[in-house]
Amino acid sequence: MSIVILGIESSCDDTSASVLVDGVVRSNVIASQKVHEAYGGVVPELASRAHQQNIVPVVSEALRQAGVEKKDLSAVAYTRGPGLLGSLLVGVSFAKGLAIGLDIPAIDVNHLHGHVLSHFVRETPEQEVPEFPFLCLLVSGGNSQLILVKSPADMEIIGKTIDDAAGEAFDKCAKVMGLPYPGGPHIDRLAHEGNPKAFTFAKPHIGGLDYSFSGLKTSFLYTLRDGLKEDPDFIETHKADLAASLQHTIIEILLSKLAPAVEQTGVRQVAIGGGVSANSGVREAVARFCETRGLRAWIPPRAYTTDNAAMVAIAGHFNYLDNPRGSDLSLPPYARVQV
Repeated sequence: MSIVILGIESSCDDTSASVLVDGVVRSNVIASQKVHEAYGGVVPELASRAHQQNIVPVVSEALRQAGVEKKDLSAVAYTRGPGLLGSLLVGVSFAKGLAIGLDIPAIDVNHLHGHVLSHFVRETPEQEVPEFPFLCLLVSGGNSQLILVKSPADMEIIGKTIDDAAGEAFDKCAKVMGLPYPGGPHIDRLAHEGNPKAFTFAKPHIGGLDYSFSGLKTSFLYTLRDGLKEDPDFIETHKADLAASLQHTIIEILLSKLAPAVEQTGVRQVAIGGGVSANSGVREAVARFCETRGLRAWIPPRAYTTDNAAMVAIAGHFNYLDNPRGSDLSLPPYARVQV
């Protein structure tokens, strides 16, 4: 009998539902919230209200596109955290209620584990997926981590940011440049037009495999301040070069820890995941890094880099194989990463 998983994702500002049948995606519906653009960032209260409006039609559309009826579902997987509590509550409550009504298991999923396991979402049954163990560079808005993935249920964080994450550096620097939210894609677009060596920004000197991006942000702000003193149009005049140099520096910081992580773990496969893995510069740099070292690179389709329910469904699929009874329904959502 096929395993049919409905995944529900509502950790931030995208409401998403996806149906996977035996690990093969049948649908992946995402409703994005444009309301936050005017504020330059996600407004939690507005996000949770939008999730309430979107959750029913998004789930209905995911089932329709998949050609699956509710009675066919084996389980409902949902993001329990980390994320915005108000947003999580909408998805968690809906998923639990649906599971209880259908008398099927509800399976909680760690949002970050979903990003790591997004490489196992298959478009066809024959599609290749990573072999364990592999190293995953997880780069998203609030997290930058190096994870040794030994199995779907065994992931060891061997390096992480001690302050800001790569995604925050992209978005916050983009904001002070006057670029729309989210700023990362705009930095990526402008970087293709600029000189990555035009400006030099500070790089951290952190021991081990941990990251830091706060110094880079401060250095970027100082560059803007000094430039504006000399020329009121400094940002507009040098926008492409600033973007290219910022992106180049962030990529150098990320790769600086990737090399020793590969050596330390001895892995032969490297994956990237999270929203920043949609960045063209990051994708190309990791691909080159692996090619020069004879490693297998796993670069996810852009559809599975940002927050989406397909990654939640595949994580739920693996959890269901381990525990068909599902999760404890009394467990509440959580906002921060649980160690």
